[in-house]
Amino acid sequence: MSESDSTPKPASLLKRLAALFYDTLLLLALWFVAVALILPLNHGQAFAPHNPLLTSYLFFIAFLFYGWFWMHGGQTLGMRAWKLQLRNLRPGPPSLWQLMLRFLVAIPSALLFGLGYLWILVDRRHLSWHDRYSETTIVQLRHNPLRYRRKN
Repeated sequence: MSESDSTPKPASLLKRLAALFYDTLLLLALWFVAVALILPLNHGQAFAPHNPLLTSYLFFIAFLFYGWFWMHGGQTLGMRAWKLQLRNLRPGPPSLWQLMLRFLVAIPSALLFGLGYLWILVDRRHLSWHDRYSETTIVQLRHNPLRYRRKN
């Protein structure tokens, strides 16, 4: 097996966005549960939409969601469905610091009309802004050829 065969290729923009969409749906469901858990603390009243405590709480929940999956196998559920994986551009697994940087930079990458994600289309290494800043990347995993072999 040559070195190029063993090196996974960068994930395409379309697959990254598909995984992000899937994960966003899961995160919304998690947020509903998280808010339901804290409603008794506010006597069942809805929180003001711009309450900084609620915003911080939901932000923390989102980081826990992504951070936990990235730390445990490098795949969120959406990434697993599309056979994508987070990898460190340096030797070894990504550090918690890299994951935090990735999460924080991904927010403006998306909010600035998706420019941080669209950067993949012009970058020679197919890295987004948050890939570059955190020194991580998303790669496309291959199918295991033994897994799909038919029995004769």
